[in-house]
Amino acid sequence: MYRLYNSPGTAGMAPHIVLRELAVPHEIVFLDREAGAHKTPEYLALNPLGRLPTLVDGDLVVFEAAAICLHLADRHPGAGLAPPVGHPDRARLYQWLMFLTNTVQADLMIWFYPERVAEEAHFTEVRIRLEERLAAMFAPLDRALAGRDWLVGDRFTIADAYLFMLARWSRNLPRKARDLPHLGPWLGRVLERPAVREMFRIEGLSAPFY
Repeated sequence: MYRLYNSPGTAGMAPHIVLRELAVPHEIVFLDREAGAHKTPEYLALNPLGRLPTLVDGDLVVFEAAAICLHLADRHPGAGLAPPVGHPDRARLYQWLMFLTNTVQADLMIWFYPERVAEEAHFTEVRIRLEERLAAMFAPLDRALAGRDWLVGDRFTIADAYLFMLARWSRNLPRKARDLPHLGPWLGRVLERPAVREMFRIEGLSAPFY
């Protein structure tokens, strides 16, 4: 039984999708971030960073969403949510997953929380610059999806789950991932997956989904 500590619509969405895709026994524990539930001594004992999500797998505790997705894919290789280790597509999965978590997600977080890097008087300027940067980041992802159904190989992987989460966050930006010629149809394909629809139901999130 896996236990995923999460909050609806946050970075736990990608691991939540992966758990639903795997159809393995799991529990989703939603924490009230507004009430500071992710900063309690009990939660900090699991994740000293006080961030979401966190996965408990028996005696193993894993935090950081990308690491959780990789761990789950490796624990269940037969599900095919990651190419085999050593396969060229595995390297491509690493490439895109690291790009998504280290680059796209990092800038999206600053767009949502500009106070982390600037005084309030500069929030608008910070966001405008980030919007330009993020548009440049989604462009190669859009090109990578030209003529293909999924980001890596010929089937849905954890890279698709992660990109879906971040593309969803872009719905608040002036230039949205859904408006790009290949990302838009790809988002529709991901949303058709029963695991993704079930995730939205469980997290209590309604349309627009991305």
